[in-house]
Order: sequence, then structure tokens, then C-alpha cells
Amino acid sequence: MHKRTLVLGASENPERYANKAVRRLNAAGHDVVAFGKTGDHIGDTKIEREWLPWEDIDTVTLYLNPVHQEAYYDKIIALAPKRIIFNPGTENDAFEALAHKHGIETLEACTLVLLSIGEY
Repeated sequence: MHKRTLVLGASENPERYANKAVRRLNAAGHDVVAFGKTGDHIGDTKIEREWLPWEDIDTVTLYLNPVHQEAYYDKIIALAPKRIIFNPGTENDAFEALAHKHGIETLEACTLVLLSIGEY
């Protein structure tokens, strides 16, 4: 099943894990929304710099440290995703608790690993 995924913290830098995640998600056939503060594209995927009320977001995968996540708590909750993936370095107990309160599953895992083992 293909999952519409919001990659938060997207970067044009090919060395960044968020960039690799956008490319791997696209290669796996998932519909990807990339959101970042800078940059234009990752491959064919536009990096959105303005927050929009995207619909049908199944998964939000985080590539922002916890301090920078706070500005997005309400925005992510409003998207009502099925799950939020906290990639290594993004673990955030407060945000996980808030997500659970709103019925959103959380996972402390690596998106790239999940894709590579067929568990995404």
C-alpha cells in the first residue's frame, strides 16, 4: 500500500537523510510532500516552503530536532496523519504524548531502514 508521506525537514543536500528519504519514498511509489525552509527540489519533488493544509497524509516523517518541532505540533496534529515517524535524533517524548492524545500512532524508527526491510 502506498502511503502519502510528509517529509518534514527536507533538504536539497544529497548527503542529508531527509533528502535520501524523499528519493527512496518516491522510488517505492509513495506520494511525497517535502517541506523545508530552503531549497527548490529533490529530484522531481518540489520542496514546499509554505505550510499548506495537505490532505490524506498517512505518515509524517520527521527530520527536525525536537526544539524545531515545536513550531509544527499543531500543524501536524491538524493534518491528522495515521502515524508520525521519529527518525534517529528527532525523538521527542512531549510530541509523542501529544500525538497519542490525538489518536496518532508514533514510531521511533528510521524511514530508510523501514523502506529497506519492507516494513514501511
